Amino acid sequence: MPEEKIPVGDPVKGAAIFKQKCTQCHVIDNSGKHKQGPNLKGLYGRKTGQAEGFSYTDANKNKGIVWTEETLWVYLLNPKKYIPGTKMVFAGLKKKGERADLIAYLKEETLK
Repeated sequence: MPEEKIPVGDPVKGAAIFKQKCTQCHVIDNSGKHKQGPNLKGLYGRKTGQAEGFSYTDANKNKGIVWTEETLWVYLLNPKKYIPGTKMVFAGLKKKGERADLIAYLKEETLK
């Protein structure tokens, strides 16, 4: 089965999606502080379960993948399916455009 092509996302739209769907549990800043979910600063290009000071499930720590467009594309569709045992309660983003926009925002914002 050929790999699905990830659409080009709009980081401005992604910022709005992040604010609406993610900020209840996540921040992206240099504080090092976490909410219910880990601080996403430095997420892009980092291995799963590696944010300093956050208590991850073994499932997340042991997944052993690096966060990239491709891995986020699959994860954000259905987090519990991609990492069974994760404590992330988010159901996922089914709309391809929303997922692409959020990934564009995460890539831009977490690498600053």
